[in-house]
Amino acid sequence: MGEKTTVGIVQMCATNDVERNVDTTLSLTKAAADAGARVVFVPEAFAFIGPERERRLILEPLPSGGPILRNCAEVARSAGIDLVLGGFAEAAEDGRAFNTCVHIGPSGGIASLYRKIHLFDVDMVDGTRVLESRGTAPGDRAVVTDTPFGPLGLTVCYDVRFPLLYQALADLGATAITVPSAFFKNTGKAHWHVLLRARAIECQCYVIAPAQHGDHGHRGRQSYGHGLVVDPWGDVIAECDEGDGFALTDIDPERVASVRAELPSLDNRRAFS
Repeated sequence: MGEKTTVGIVQMCATNDVERNVDTTLSLTKAAADAGARVVFVPEAFAFIGPERERRLILEPLPSGGPILRNCAEVARSAGIDLVLGGFAEAAEDGRAFNTCVHIGPSGGIASLYRKIHLFDVDMVDGTRVLESRGTAPGDRAVVTDTPFGPLGLTVCYDVRFPLLYQALADLGATAITVPSAFFKNTGKAHWHVLLRARAIECQCYVIAPAQHGDHGHRGRQSYGHGLVVDPWGDVIAECDEGDGFALTDIDPERVASVRAELPSLDNRRAFS
């Protein structure tokens, strides 16, 4: 079991200006670390939201990386923190990208990689059409990584609608699960808090969800914001205000053990046909 640990979640609004996006990400990361966070979580698509043809120009191979990864790793190393990059544009062999959640340890090295499994291919009622799979390849493996507070399950955004993945992460020992996101504003109003609280209650884990907010300047795309942390009982224990910023809270593995002992729903599961 890990130890009680202060974590920070970052909220920001990425555009197609990579340098500005990365500067904002790392400035907020440093501020959260200076405020006491030992683990900092940043949203999906922190480095870029814009045309696919432009995103292809910034893809970096992993684990070797490029300038974006190096800058993030240096901040993790210099601050002595674990840094979880919510959605990194990793080059895939088929010419597309993986949407990859990257855990960088305090040494600046990569501790774990998770490639987003569930891709956002939808036609929404307001006429918005999104085909994430056109430029992004899916992953196929559930990943749990070690942190100061214990095992952390890695997911990305749309994954939150697929509870079997979260149950698998709980079975792999996750004390907390992260859901870095760029959640659309219209669906966020209806589903964001509900889905995150449901995953926390079902898995009796903390759910840690840094978020994009605002208008990204690309095809009318707007994100809901409300980066938050939910505890294993389903209570929201931290939530970002409007705009860029960060929020802090503690992850306590003893709280997870207490909830699971009080209401042993994970142990009470049964097979069925």
